[in-house]
Amino acid sequence: QVQLVESGGGLVQAGGSLRLSCAASGRTFSRNAMGWFRQAPGKEREFVSAISWNSDNTYYADSVKGRFTISRDNAKNTVYLQMNSLKPEDTAVYYCAARGGTGLRVGVDRYDYWGQGTQVTVSS
Repeated sequence: QVQLVESGGGLVQAGGSLRLSCAASGRTFSRNAMGWFRQAPGKEREFVSAISWNSDNTYYADSVKGRFTISRDNAKNTVYLQMNSLKPEDTAVYYCAARGGTGLRVGVDRYDYWGQGTQVTVSS
């Protein structure tokens, strides 16, 4: 059974940092693109960042560019999201996702596997 398990969320003050982790089990994703999404209350799930299977390519939503960094460790089957200079509008449940393919995509429907999410709350 494939599982993606996020960790690292929590409560932080504006301007602070958090590092999210997503550990995969049940299969290896070393040849698959992976991404992070988030969903705030009352809003649709939105793309945050994606990374290619070999880390050569990354892509970010404009709202997080320059503040968030995605990375991965294929040996550990884990993807990370380093979040710096956090803002109250970053408050959301953050989801890790994996594609069945290799290309970077931003659409929710382009990802095949999802974690349960981890809450990030940024206070002002």
